[in-house]
Amino acid sequence: MTREPYSIASIDSLARAKQLMTRHLIRHLPVVDGDKLVGVISDRDVAVLEAVPGIDLAKIEVARVMEPPLAVWAEEPIDQVSALMAEKKRDCVVVRGGHGVAGIFTATDALQALADVVRRATA
Repeated sequence: MTREPYSIASIDSLARAKQLMTRHLIRHLPVVDGDKLVGVISDRDVAVLEAVPGIDLAKIEVARVMEPPLAVWAEEPIDQVSALMAEKKRDCVVVRGGHGVAGIFTATDALQALADVVRRATA
């Protein structure tokens, strides 16, 4: 899990989202309005629109493209989180903590956890 992930507001532009993801080498951003989690946006969401001729990412708000958030509490067991991601066919979940967004758990994190389990089992 990435703790205290970068986030973006729903009124920010897709150009700003792309800039944040590119600069910090990340693929997902929780979308927050104040302290409220309202969505998630991925680099794929941005790339699809960027490929459309005549689209100006600076003129499109994140709110128009974001997905509803899939969120879990920090105490949720990793196997249940991974199962939820598979069931919902989602690449990430936002992890909630006592003060809002505590982290983001991605499919890459789930694969790393699986690799760790397999390594320990075969050692």
